[in-house]
Amino acid sequence: MTLETMRPNPTWDAAAHEAELAPFERHAEELTVRVWGGDWCGDCRAVLPDLGAAVEATGIPAEQIFEYPVEKRDDGSKEGEKVEEYDIEYIPTIIIERKGKEVARFVESEPIPAVAFLAEQLREVEASA
Repeated sequence: MTLETMRPNPTWDAAAHEAELAPFERHAEELTVRVWGGDWCGDCRAVLPDLGAAVEATGIPAEQIFEYPVEKRDDGSKEGEKVEEYDIEYIPTIIIERKGKEVARFVESEPIPAVAFLAEQLREVEASA
């Protein structure tokens, strides 16, 4: 099952986001993208279409992109595949792994777009290597 909200935003312009895409492109073959969200979730509907367009533009192979639909229980906790394993409390949650190790995480919302937020974390990993 996939998330409708990950369907790429057709108006998102990759050329306008070259700096954000660069760290993803440099390591595309080594990255795994994991996305937890819900098509019912307003934050997911706001964040994930741009992320879908960005991921599509980076060249990360489709088999390295995983989408995990999440449901909300009555108590507000989240239920879905790998929710407990990855400690998912809020959605959308986007995790970037490099060579099997988590190197970037976006949770729910930040003052900058998810792609820019994740790119900053990837650049920090590059700088420390």
